[in-house]
Amino acid sequence: MGSEEKVRILIAKPGLDGHDRGAKVIARGLRDAGFEVIYTGLHQTPDQIVNAAIQEDVDAIGLSSLAGAHNHLFPFVTKRLKEKQADDIIVFCGGIIPDEDIPGLMEIGIKGVFHPGTKIEDAVNCVKANVSSRR
Repeated sequence: MGSEEKVRILIAKPGLDGHDRGAKVIARGLRDAGFEVIYTGLHQTPDQIVNAAIQEDVDAIGLSSLAGAHNHLFPFVTKRLKEKQADDIIVFCGGIIPDEDIPGLMEIGIKGVFHPGTKIEDAVNCVKANVSSRR
């Protein structure tokens, strides 16, 4: 990719969680920081998320979960990325995620975990650091 191309990020809400305010806030914050952001909307399956990420040729996927299904759904996303040889796409996440679950998420390849109230700048810096290593 040329340096003139914007980093593309897909923001997704996997599962049945119907609360998307945080996802919309992070999407807007990332867009305002200069990234191109695609928001898939609510109730996405891991397959829909991965297929959209590949079709949209994104550099990163941001997953949001407030319903406690992160340990079930997020591993499916990283597994599907590997199965489709797209595991160079960076994955980060946010939501109601207990601190004790973070090491397990990092082990499956999640590059950053953000709680409610995290500064947008922290997510921006995470994406910049990890996407630059991808490129």
